[in-house]
Amino acid sequence: MTTRFCFLALSLLLMLHGCAQPPVASLPQLSKTDAAWVGERIFANECNLKIPCLTSWNAGEDFPSLGIGHFIWYRENQREAFVESFPLLLNYYEQRAVELPAWISALPNRDSPWQRREDFQAEQDSERMQELRSFLNDTRHIQVEFIIRRMQASLPTLVAAAAHPAEVERLFHEIAASASPLGMYALIDYINFKGAGTSPSERYRGEGWGLLQVLEHMLANPSEAPLMNRFAESARHILARRIENAPPDRGEERWRVGWNNRIATYESPVGAGLARD
Repeated sequence: MTTRFCFLALSLLLMLHGCAQPPVASLPQLSKTDAAWVGERIFANECNLKIPCLTSWNAGEDFPSLGIGHFIWYRENQREAFVESFPLLLNYYEQRAVELPAWISALPNRDSPWQRREDFQAEQDSERMQELRSFLNDTRHIQVEFIIRRMQASLPTLVAAAAHPAEVERLFHEIAASASPLGMYALIDYINFKGAGTSPSERYRGEGWGLLQVLEHMLANPSEAPLMNRFAESARHILARRIENAPPDRGEERWRVGWNNRIATYESPVGAGLARD
């Protein structure tokens, strides 16, 4: 079994366990209204709420990004630094008894069928691409469940990988409980956006950019600022470091403003588009 499928199998087991019972019982439980808001916020962050964006392949990247969370889908034998997530979503759909488009079910190994961005772009108006977009739009609530489960399942891996596990776990729970549901949204969105930070492949010059790195930077740089402001400031620092460390040909400076605008939504309910009494 390949490394890719070992990782997918392990991640799926974590999520399936989460379907049977709350993955982390002590985390705040989102109401249906708040979970729907989190999903809309992620859809806005990734796609500005535009349905055509549900099937995207960004210029300068070598893979499509699909759904409200822009889940990565690799073609056969493709190896990249970033953790692939779309096959996990497909597995979650099946666990929830959601019928997949027939052409996806027929794929032998659930690999992306597109070899190049040009091929993907040329097919934007094809029958199967339109079917995929409609499917992803109609099942946005399932994608929200998947994204939330992914965050919940990440905590044990974060703790296991941390240099100071007790402190990381404590801080994770403090953020989750902060300004409900803002803290939960920030954790859910950041893991969907930049990962947990535990994958050895997600490194530039040996330094990661996931949630673990954000939390560890917060612990190493204590401040009297409000907790969510500290979280956002740490995330900005970690992503600025990623941009500096990135290979020049990736041109990651172009993402800085958009990334910072997204992180700003973690700082207050109003900034995140959520009015609270």
